[in-house]
Amino acid sequence: MKVAAFLNNIVPYHDARWREFSHLYPSCHLVEISNRDEFRSLEFTDGGESTYRRHTLFPGKIKADLGGAKVVRAVEQWLNKEHPDVVVLNGWSFPYNLRALAWSQRKGVPCVVCSESNEFDEPRSFLKEFLKRRIVSLCSAGLAGGTPQAEYLVKLGIPKERVFLGYDVVDSEFFQIKASEAKKTEIPDPYFFACARFSKKKNLPGLIRAYAEYRKGLDAVPPYELVIAGEGEERGDIERTIRELGLGTHVHLVGSKGYEELPAFYANASAFIHASTTEQWGLVVNEAMASGLPVLVSNRCGCAADLVREGENGWTFDPADEEKLALLMVKISVDESLRIAMGRKSREIIKAWGPSRFASGLGSAIQSACIASKRRSHLLDRLILWLMSHR
Repeated sequence: MKVAAFLNNIVPYHDARWREFSHLYPSCHLVEISNRDEFRSLEFTDGGESTYRRHTLFPGKIKADLGGAKVVRAVEQWLNKEHPDVVVLNGWSFPYNLRALAWSQRKGVPCVVCSESNEFDEPRSFLKEFLKRRIVSLCSAGLAGGTPQAEYLVKLGIPKERVFLGYDVVDSEFFQIKASEAKKTEIPDPYFFACARFSKKKNLPGLIRAYAEYRKGLDAVPPYELVIAGEGEERGDIERTIRELGLGTHVHLVGSKGYEELPAFYANASAFIHASTTEQWGLVVNEAMASGLPVLVSNRCGCAADLVREGENGWTFDPADEEKLALLMVKISVDESLRIAMGRKSREIIKAWGPSRFASGLGSAIQSACIASKRRSHLLDRLILWLMSHR
């Protein structure tokens, strides 16, 4: 069976997932629009050793510079040439994925949608949800990141028995091994670690304010430092928050770190914090847990429901409640035996969320899609797909 999936570009965690999946389906084609990544630190070169077949439609090009019409034409041309038996969409928002869905409808080819969207991750409007339901319900099966994402796919029209889990995984073994081998960094320890793009939704100024409160809440115990990896448009606001709170010697902005660099920062950290105000999943939480860290995770992150067990491997918190986050930081830093036990529990939990889960989940979704009776698109569906793919 020839399986084809479409992505903006392949990054290391995609590679780990699809390598594992290709053991089940050797005729597996991963089609990327470009091999350039907006976060240059994630650009990935496989050296020609991939077990799946990698196709790059626009080598060396930046997707934003290509123009939507050129991209969707290239996707349709590839589909007409290769004619896969199953189409896998990584999300439904990109026009090229909608063109691939339209192609699968015309050709009678089963389509599986992979999704990490939650019902709560952004404001929902009636019109958008109506359009989304028309689109998603054309797919024969779904692979969701976790429990909240699966529930949302069911609401969008995919029968519950055809929705499976395991989309949002990383190469847990890579981070566990690399963390155990990592040498000391130059950052003072102990420290809390955060890794995120410097954008508004990552709530890094809020994290820094909570950290300032944390330092006030300690008596005899020396406070942890705070280390933040990343770059982005909000750097100025983050630096200003650090200055205003007088934390210049305690908050360390170490810049964007590549895939091979990150394990050392996880390995030398004492706990991981992800404070986003909204997040579809949060793969950095997977990485931190695989590295053996306790985690403090915003309850607005899609991974929280499945990966964080309250009081066992960490805690969740309301990202608007900086005082609560500060108290949790105190709680985790004053009890070393608890911190170590939570780190062990993180590794235990994340074992069930590695590439093999992706492979088995997607394999089950494909089998389900192939035997399901397909809902043929109506004129309204075809019009919606045409309009949305020509944005």
